[in-house]
Amino acid sequence: MSKLNLIIQREFIAKVRNKSFIVMTFLSPLIMVGMGFLVYFLMKKNNEKVKEIVYVDNSGLFSKDDFSDTKTIHYLDFTNQGIEETKKKVEEGNYYGALFIPKKDSLELMANSIEFYSKDSPGMSVMNTIENKIEQKLRNEKLNNFGIDIAKINASRIQTDIKMYNFSGEQSSKLVNGLKIGVGAIAGYFLMMFVMIYGTSVMRSVIEEKTSRIIEVIVSSVKPFKLMLGKIIGNASAGLLQFLIWGVIIFILGTVATSLLGIDMAELQTTNLSVEQLEAAKKAAEGDKMQLLLQEVFRLPILQLFILFIFYFLGGYMLYSSLFAAVGAAVDNETDTQQFMLPIMLPLILAVYVGFATVINDPHGPISVAFSHIPLTSPIVMLMRVPFGVSWGELALSMGLLLITFVFMVWLAAKIYRVGILMYGKKPTYKVLYKWLKYKG
Repeated sequence: MSKLNLIIQREFIAKVRNKSFIVMTFLSPLIMVGMGFLVYFLMKKNNEKVKEIVYVDNSGLFSKDDFSDTKTIHYLDFTNQGIEETKKKVEEGNYYGALFIPKKDSLELMANSIEFYSKDSPGMSVMNTIENKIEQKLRNEKLNNFGIDIAKINASRIQTDIKMYNFSGEQSSKLVNGLKIGVGAIAGYFLMMFVMIYGTSVMRSVIEEKTSRIIEVIVSSVKPFKLMLGKIIGNASAGLLQFLIWGVIIFILGTVATSLLGIDMAELQTTNLSVEQLEAAKKAAEGDKMQLLLQEVFRLPILQLFILFIFYFLGGYMLYSSLFAAVGAAVDNETDTQQFMLPIMLPLILAVYVGFATVINDPHGPISVAFSHIPLTSPIVMLMRVPFGVSWGELALSMGLLLITFVFMVWLAAKIYRVGILMYGKKPTYKVLYKWLKYKG
């Protein structure tokens, strides 16, 4: 155990003393927050820009009321100027585009003959807005032709807001479900990214020691299994330290942000309130979307998410790191690892696809449940399911299978590692790796 501890300490110290590790540990949260604000700022600026769209209505059906302005679109009537003159002015001026509505014998022909001209390809949101306005007008016109009173139809419309509760009386909402999807997706994506980063870090460390022949000196005093395990645990410890620092920085940034926004954190802890109190709190916060958003965030199982994130990070990382370490020991340089990387990466990629394709739409469906128990995909898929509520029995089964698979994979990878670290000058194949697995002694 003393030799294992020395290897763990060596790997941990070598990792945390690395300049890039120190810089990214403190800069990454700031960069992520800064990028978030930058995206928000750019989106806000883009939405503030008013697009001027001119239209020529030869059908005579549309009025200025039909083309009412929005926050980002301003409509101008150029019907009297004709389509050719309008196209020329749009091309030479600063207009966003020109809409041409021809006169046709039927509404169906008119709907399929409308044209839009612009210098550049128009945005999808702009075209959807214009198409919705035209479709609504043509639909109303057709209803008038059928002798149907549009005013009565508009008056008959009722907006439904379904209140969602679970059987314990706790209220949910579309906002809560959206937050659960977002939290689960971000947690799963970050877990995949960290497993890849720290797993490949172990592989590079093994390749570096092997190519420099330092490994020959090390294995003379320590067993290859302990050497591999020490590398995995040392890198995992550095990763947990980085997570801890990130958590502290994010907590400080969150505290500063909430104080600047004037939000009382005590008011956000509404998990134990009754349904009536929660409804009153939501109505009181209706005018402040930011406060309502934070209120729903604090209703999520944040502590459970954090603990499970640490567990599944360690389980997934150590599972995949053992495979990365075996690959690093089998090759002489990083270029030769490409043929072995795809089988290792496929389960991670599959887990992300399953998470986004099934967990978001049906978190408790058979596919989501099955992949949240398969050890190679459970670290990502289960973490994406946790915000939607997962029983402790399912969690225990998933965690138990992950631990058993990790022990088996470490044992299997160690058989390749003990032979591969002393092999030079020959590119290994899957057939060769299989022979190494059968070596005894």
